[in-house]
Amino acid sequence: MPETIVHDEHTETAEDHTKHHFATIDQQMDADTLGMWTFLITEVLFFGGMFAAYAVYREMFPLAFAATSEFMNVKIGAANTAVLICSSLTMAMAVRSAQISKTSHLIRYLFGTLFFGTIFLVVKAFEYHAKYVEHLIPGPNFHPDNLAPQFMHNAQILFFLYFCMTGMHAVHMIVGVGLLTFLIIMAYRNAYNEHYFAPVEMIGLYWHFVDIVWIFLFPLLYLIGHWHW
Repeated sequence: MPETIVHDEHTETAEDHTKHHFATIDQQMDADTLGMWTFLITEVLFFGGMFAAYAVYREMFPLAFAATSEFMNVKIGAANTAVLICSSLTMAMAVRSAQISKTSHLIRYLFGTLFFGTIFLVVKAFEYHAKYVEHLIPGPNFHPDNLAPQFMHNAQILFFLYFCMTGMHAVHMIVGVGLLTFLIIMAYRNAYNEHYFAPVEMIGLYWHFVDIVWIFLFPLLYLIGHWHW
């Protein structure tokens, strides 16, 4: 009788996901983490410049900035804050699911994070439209109702900072939505498991950073001076 050849099933190991220029998967993970944190530090410097500009101009024109507080929709800002906090929770659960090879849970939590991120952007689009209707866009057409004439010029500075800071945050959110879409596609292909989950964790760090930036933007732009005014 002919000899029967039995092929052993290949069991996936961490080495299967180790790139050739790394000695171990742990070394590769350390490099990924260092690279992401280095990138996030540059992002802190980027947003830090805008926060510094906000602090300087708010100190220079406190009355003008306070007068603009009534035009900030605190309820919408608070709702978006809650949405982003929920998205951070689902992102953290997605990372944990990848670490324990729960692919179905990973996909579910990634979809949840994508849903919350999309909700945030949709709400922000409606908020921007409201500012446009109320003539709060800095420039020749800036003439909001119920704003004292003496504050008309300096108040534009706050709205310029508002659109710059929230606009750049929204751009980062759009990038995050794209990255989440990529993770979902790869998760459907069973690309992540207990041996290899670095992309999920790195993108998770990015998403948490973007959420933290909003945690600072919300009180600075929406709350400070609002109730006093």
